[in-house]
Amino acid sequence: VQLVESGGGLVQPGESLRLSCAASGFTFSRFAMNWYRQAPGKERELVADISSAAGTIKNYAESVKGRFTISRDNAKNTVYLQMNSLKPEDTAMYYCRGYATWGQGTQVIVSS
Repeated sequence: VQLVESGGGLVQPGESLRLSCAASGFTFSRFAMNWYRQAPGKERELVADISSAAGTIKNYAESVKGRFTISRDNAKNTVYLQMNSLKPEDTAMYYCRGYATWGQGTQVIVSS
């Protein structure tokens, strides 16, 4: 089982990024998927989650509601996190989680 995140980077406040998490080793469509983040000196927090199959149920942390969108493409075994209107406080390592497995993370830095 493997989860591989990509898409992080350094952006200015107000810009956008799309994170991807490619899954392998399990039947992706059968499992809910999550995005977490961890900022320096802080605990890891749940950012968004999406239900299995069609992914019709989505939940977001209050801090990202209206700015972030989680989605999934079961044909590509990939879950995405579209992040718009990024703020400096969004700076963190972002992790994908599913099937009780963590990815290695991708770094997002929002700074002017």
